[in-house]
Amino acid sequence: MPKSLVACWNPLAPESAARWTPVAGLQGKVEQLTLSQDPETGEYTRLVRFLPGADTTALGGNVHRYPEETFIVSGRLYEHASRQWLEQGHYVSRGPGELHGPVTTDVGCVVLEISFPGRTG
Repeated sequence: MPKSLVACWNPLAPESAARWTPVAGLQGKVEQLTLSQDPETGEYTRLVRFLPGADTTALGGNVHRYPEETFIVSGRLYEHASRQWLEQGHYVSRGPGELHGPVTTDVGCVVLEISFPGRTG
């Protein structure tokens, strides 16, 4: 089965605000919105919104058994594992097992994340 499809819409528009859900353990400073998902492979595309001052240090670094791509749509965040600022326009492709995070942001950030849980190895 392919990833779910949704007609053209703007997830950043005010009328889409209710679709965003908080990420547990981050005191309302990080929200996510799944744009599409494949129920068979688990592959998904989502937006993650980090509000100004967001800090994921409490959750520690993250490692997946699958590849992941991220694109910074707006703002910037500091990625502690790589010790670099990722700013609007940055693209990151991570292979399985690659450590990333935690992240912090001063001004806020919106990240497009495409993950491939069905592609482990």
